Amino acid sequence: MASKVPSHVEYVVIGGGIIGLSIAFHLTRLGHRDVLLLERDQLTCGTTWHAAGLVTQLRANETMAKLAQYSADLFSDLENLTGQATGFRQTGSITVAATQDRLEELKRGSSMGRSFGLDVEMISAAEAQRRVPLLEVSDVLGAAWIASDGMTNAIDTARAFATGARQGGATILERTPVTRILVEKGRFVGVETSQGTVRAEHAVICTGLWTRNVAAELNWSVPLQAAEHFYVVTEAIPELPHDLPTIRDMDARVYAKADAGKLLVGFFETNGKPWGMNGIPQDFSFDSLPEDFDHIEPYLSAAIERMPILANVGLQLNFNGPESFTPDNRFHLGPSPEIQGLYVASGFNSCGIESSGGAGKVMAEWMSTGLPAGDCWEMDVRRSMPFQRNRRYLYDRTVEAVGNLWALHLPHKSAKTARNVRVSPLHDRLSAVGANFGESAGWERVQWFGAPGSSKENQATFGRDEWFERSGAEHKATRAGVTLFDQTSFAHLLVQGPNALALLQRLSTNDVNVAVGRIVYTPWLNERGGMESDVTIARIGEEEFLVVTAAIQRTRDLSWLRLHAKGAGHVSVADVSSGYTTLSVMGPRSRELLQRVSPADFSNEAFPFATAREIEVGYSLALAFRMTFVGELGWELHIPTEQTLGVYDALVAAGADLGLGHAGYVALNTLRLEAGYRDWGADVGDEDTPLESGLGFTVAWDKPDNFIGRAALEAQRGKPLRRRLVQLAVPNAKSLMFGTEPVWRNGSLVGYLRSAGFGHTVGCGIGMGYLTAEEGVTADWLSGGSFEIEIAGERYSAIASLRPFYDAGRSRVRGEWRAVEELVAKELLKA
Repeated sequence: MASKVPSHVEYVVIGGGIIGLSIAFHLTRLGHRDVLLLERDQLTCGTTWHAAGLVTQLRANETMAKLAQYSADLFSDLENLTGQATGFRQTGSITVAATQDRLEELKRGSSMGRSFGLDVEMISAAEAQRRVPLLEVSDVLGAAWIASDGMTNAIDTARAFATGARQGGATILERTPVTRILVEKGRFVGVETSQGTVRAEHAVICTGLWTRNVAAELNWSVPLQAAEHFYVVTEAIPELPHDLPTIRDMDARVYAKADAGKLLVGFFETNGKPWGMNGIPQDFSFDSLPEDFDHIEPYLSAAIERMPILANVGLQLNFNGPESFTPDNRFHLGPSPEIQGLYVASGFNSCGIESSGGAGKVMAEWMSTGLPAGDCWEMDVRRSMPFQRNRRYLYDRTVEAVGNLWALHLPHKSAKTARNVRVSPLHDRLSAVGANFGESAGWERVQWFGAPGSSKENQATFGRDEWFERSGAEHKATRAGVTLFDQTSFAHLLVQGPNALALLQRLSTNDVNVAVGRIVYTPWLNERGGMESDVTIARIGEEEFLVVTAAIQRTRDLSWLRLHAKGAGHVSVADVSSGYTTLSVMGPRSRELLQRVSPADFSNEAFPFATAREIEVGYSLALAFRMTFVGELGWELHIPTEQTLGVYDALVAAGADLGLGHAGYVALNTLRLEAGYRDWGADVGDEDTPLESGLGFTVAWDKPDNFIGRAALEAQRGKPLRRRLVQLAVPNAKSLMFGTEPVWRNGSLVGYLRSAGFGHTVGCGIGMGYLTAEEGVTADWLSGGSFEIEIAGERYSAIASLRPFYDAGRSRVRGEWRAVEELVAKELLKA
C-alpha cells in the first residue's frame, strides 16, 4: 500500500518516468529536500520502460545539444553518485549519408557540433565500414562519427535517478495518482491525490503521453500527441561485437544498436501512426500496441540492405509502443503562461532518455530560481498557440512529425501537414501572384514569391536555387524601389488604464513616457538583465498603448504583461491581434507610393521616424507606424482586418508604374541582417543583455522609473564586455550560411553565428554571433585578429565589425537619399 501523502511540500513532481525522476534528483542536488514525486502506477511504466536507450548528442541547436551532452557526462558518473548501475556505454555512433544533401547536412552538423564543444568527425565510406564491418557502404558518400555517443539502459538509468533523489531527501510515492491540480487566483497551490491533498508552492507536469489532456483541464495548451513507435530485436548474432557503435541511416529512416548479443533495429517512418486520439487509459502501464508488420516492412527491407547480416537472422521481438511527439519536434519545457508556480516537461519526440539528465537539470534550476540557466526558447512551452491542442490538428501534424525527426533539415523548412490554420486576409491575393508560404505559430507567411508558373511547393535547399534567386530579387527591389510585406502575423496587445504607463515603464528599458503618437522600441528584461522579449510600443492615448510583437512571442509576451499587471493597479491587458492586418510598405519610394493613396503628409517634418498616425488610405483608415526592419524608408500599416483588401488593392493599383513588388520573410531576413537589426529568439534572448547585444541605445538610464533588470545592467555599464554580438561577413565563401557556423579568431574558437544569410546588397554571406574574449570584445580586439567562419567543414576568411555592413549611419531610414553603393562597408568593397 502506498504511503500516506504529506500535507505540505515545496515541490511536487507529477509523473515517475525518467524525466520526472531526473527533475526530482536535480532538485535535491540543488539542496531542496522538500520534494515529492507522485506516480499513478509504477515508475517507468509509461514510455520509459520500452525506450531504446540511445544517447546521441548532436542536436538542432546549442541548448538541446548541451542537454544531451550533459546527460552523457552524467550517465557516465551516475552509478558512482548513486550506487545504481545504469548500463551506460560510450560505444560511439556512426551516421551514414547516401545522398549529397544528407552529406551536406552532416558536414554542417559537424561544424555546428564544434560550436557547441562536441567532437564530430567526418569520415569516408571505407572508414565507416572499417569501424562497423556489418555495414554495406557501396552507395555511402560519407559518414559522421561521434566517439562520445553511446547507449544506456533506460529503466536502470531511471532507477539511478530515483535512488539519487531518495538519497537527497525526496519522497517518491508509487500508485498515488494525482486526480486534480489545484489553482487559486492564478497560482498553483497543490494537488489532490488518491491518498489526500498536498499543498505545495511549485509543481511540474511530467506525465508524458497524458500531458496534453492533463494541461487542457487547466485551459493550458501543451500540444503533443502519442504515436506508435516500432522496433525489432533479432535473435542472437554470435559474431556481433559487444562494443558495436550505434548505427543511423537517416535516409533509410532506420537505426540499430547492439542489445545483449542481438541487434535492435528501429524506425522513424515517413508517415507515422498517431495513437490515443480520444485519450489514453489511466491503467495503460508496461503495455505495448499491436504489431503492424506491413507498416514497417519497407523500412526493415532498407535496414537489411544497409546491414545484410539481418537477412540471415530471425526476429525475436517485433515491438510497438507509444512515444509522444510535438508539432515542431521540439520539447515542451517551462512555466505555464497563466498559472504561477506550475511547470511542464514533456513531449520529448523519442529523445527523452538522451535528454533526461539535461532536462532535469534545466527544470530544477528553472523551478528553483524562476529562470532557466540558459537560453531555452526553442523548447519553451510558451511558444505554443492555444489552437494547437486541437486533436484533428495534432493527428495530421503527428503523421508528419515522426518522419520529420530524420527528414532533411533544409533551410526555411516548414511542415506540410495541418496548414492554413491562420491566414491573412491577403492570403489568396498573394497566392495568386506566386507566394510560396511557410508556417510560423500556425500563420501562413510568405517565404518568397516564385516565378510565374513555378511550383508553390518548392523547398529551399542548401544551394543557390530558385528560392535564393527569387528572394534575392525581392531584396534588391526593396533597396531600389518599393515592396509590400504582409506581416499580419504580428501580435497586437492593448494595454489600457490609469496605471498602464507605470506598468510599461516598469517592464521597459526604454522610456515609454512619450507624447501620444510616438513609438518606442524597447527590450523587456528579467532580473538577470536578459531580454525576455523586445517589442514596439505605440502610445495611442494618454492611458492607452499598443504593444506589437512577433507572432511566436504572443503567448510569452501576453503572459509577461498579465503577470506583472496583477500588482500594477488599474490596468487591463487584451490580445487584439485578430483585429489587425499589418502590411509593410518598404523602400526608398515608399513615401511616393503612400502619397498616391492617402492625403496624409508623409514628409520627415510631419511624419518623423518612430511616429504613429491614423491615416486615410484608399477608402479606409489605418494606423501607420513609421518604422522599418529592413534598413530603408518605410511604414507599417496596421489595418482593421475587414478593411485590408481595399487598402491592398489601392496600393497595388497606385504602384503599378513605380515597379511595386512583393517580398517575403527570406528577403526580410537578409535585409535586416545587412542593416544589423536583431531578431529576438535568434540573435537575442533571455540570457543576452541589451549591452552585450548592441542595443544599449534602448536603455534610458536617466528615466525616473526603475525597470526590471536594471541592477544587472548597471553591473555591466561602462566596463569591457567579454561577450558581444558582432556582425560578420565572408566575402569569398562558396557555401551559403544559415546560422550555427563556428567563428574562429587566430585559430581559436570564439563563438558561432546566431543567424546568417546572404547579403544581396553587400554581395556575400553575412551573420551575427556572440564572440567572447577575456580582455573584452572591442573594436581593437576585432581589428587585431584574423577571423574565419567554418561552413560545412571548410573555413573562409571573415570580416568582423561592431557596426552594420550596410548604412551604419541610418541615412536611408531617415529618408536621406544616398546611393546603395556608398553605404556598403569599405572592407567588403575592398574584398
